[in-house]
Amino acid sequence: MNHLSPLLPLLRPHLGRVSLGLAAILGSAALGLAAPLVIGAAVDSFVDAASTDSMASYALLLIGITLGQGVLTFLERILLVSVSRDIEFDFRADYFRSLTKQPLGFFQKSRVGDLMARATNDLQAVRMICGPAIMYSANTLFTSVGALFFMMRIHLPLTLVVLATMPLVALATKIIGQRVHILFERVQKQFSELATKAQENLAGVRVVRAYARERAQEREFAELNREYVERNKALARWSAASRPLIQLLVGVGFVAVLGYGGLLTTRGTLSVGEFVAFNFFLGKLIWPMIAIGWVINLVQRGSASLRRIQEVVELQPEVRDEEPLIEISRPAGAIEMRGLQFTYPGSSDPVLAEIDLEIEAGETVALIGRTGSGKSTLLSLIPRLLNPAEGSLFVDGVDVRRLRLAELRSVVGVVPQETFLFSATVRANLAPSRDDASEAQLAEAVALAGLDRDLAGFPAGLDTLVGERGITLSGGQKQRVALARALLGAPRILLLDDCFSAVDTGTEERILRNLETVLSQRTVLLVSHRISTVRTADRIVVLDRGRIVAQGVHDELVAAGGLYAELDERQRLEDELAAV
Repeated sequence: MNHLSPLLPLLRPHLGRVSLGLAAILGSAALGLAAPLVIGAAVDSFVDAASTDSMASYALLLIGITLGQGVLTFLERILLVSVSRDIEFDFRADYFRSLTKQPLGFFQKSRVGDLMARATNDLQAVRMICGPAIMYSANTLFTSVGALFFMMRIHLPLTLVVLATMPLVALATKIIGQRVHILFERVQKQFSELATKAQENLAGVRVVRAYARERAQEREFAELNREYVERNKALARWSAASRPLIQLLVGVGFVAVLGYGGLLTTRGTLSVGEFVAFNFFLGKLIWPMIAIGWVINLVQRGSASLRRIQEVVELQPEVRDEEPLIEISRPAGAIEMRGLQFTYPGSSDPVLAEIDLEIEAGETVALIGRTGSGKSTLLSLIPRLLNPAEGSLFVDGVDVRRLRLAELRSVVGVVPQETFLFSATVRANLAPSRDDASEAQLAEAVALAGLDRDLAGFPAGLDTLVGERGITLSGGQKQRVALARALLGAPRILLLDDCFSAVDTGTEERILRNLETVLSQRTVLLVSHRISTVRTADRIVVLDRGRIVAQGVHDELVAAGGLYAELDERQRLEDELAAV
């Protein structure tokens, strides 16, 4: 049972209710076992001397036993099922918390559909261990032990005849349980494939339609769906085999009891009442024998799912708080890079190499270079979305790896190259940076980002729903919502990663004019492929193949020639051709 040990910390806070639930099961089982004794006594009483009064007494006693058993059964289910739901809640929270701590590289390697499958189907399978499996295991244990105890007291040799079939039951449940475990893992893996395919098609619906790939995607989904059904059918066949097989083996025991027990009764070794009670106790063993197979089935499924979830929960994030930690009381926003290098996992070629750069607090520095020169990577290292080497990146003189992630990221505002919006309102998409902002502060951020004119045309203003990933907005509008979100948090360091690429030059100029006062009050790193965007920066840093090849102001870099002058010349030619 070691593979279920991760559930123990989750069960510990609920031990009180679990204990009450187990006590209710014990009481219910005890009352259930009392019924055959009462019936046996009633039969013997009837055989010896039939009496209406005694039969009425036995009938009332059985009614009381049944009512008591019903109440306790209700309590056990309420207690243990509610515990399983609470554990599911806690485990899902742990799973989600683990996901939020993982670095970008984790999500680049993992598929969303697979992660969602673990959060739904797999968690459901784990919940079944914590509720129904515990409930039926305890019921099986108490009932079977009690029934065997009374059967042995009635007649030991007859009980041994029944027990002769038990090794076969154990062997059957072991074989079926192992096969169910393997098949359930295959089902869950296929469900992940199916969920991934559905998620990708929903997220990429524009691409699918643009290339008229609907039929092809439907065929691929149908194939995955068919395989999922086939794997479930194989699992169902083995799961369905357990119950009739166990019933067959128990039925063999019934036949033996009827033959041998009937002989003992005719000889007078057993009374009629004892023989009837013995058969009732044997009947009590049928459900435990069936439940054993079902519980093993649940445990095998749950353990397979638990392992899949633990793969994420136990994953130690590469980017995390590392002792000793240092606090910055009043961050100014100065940034320094000393021999900064970075290589993506699985690659041998560094994206950044020997970057030495000092950025004063309040300075606006633009990064420019060819595609793949490392601009976005450099920006991602500052808030530790990617992990820089120790001693290579500093904020206000403190190594970023000595700062708490929450503290570091609270002073850094990021407008990423690929804008992501939640499928909520514009207001909700601004909230992540500052959820207590007033209407005036929201209006100011929207105006600074150049979104105010667009917002005036939205049907519900800030409360307009933007759809999945902001699908109802244009690329430029999405970028301006993301910019407003970053500005609303008033960060000391502002990272703008090509965030004007989807807006026209006129809108860009208007936004930059709006931002002149704001940018002068904070440290800004601005990435852009447009010379017009970077030319007014306090300093321009030119990157090529992960290295700084030049830095200075616009006129100096143009006069010096080199890569920047080449990019400036190319853009001027492109602008002239566009004008023609």
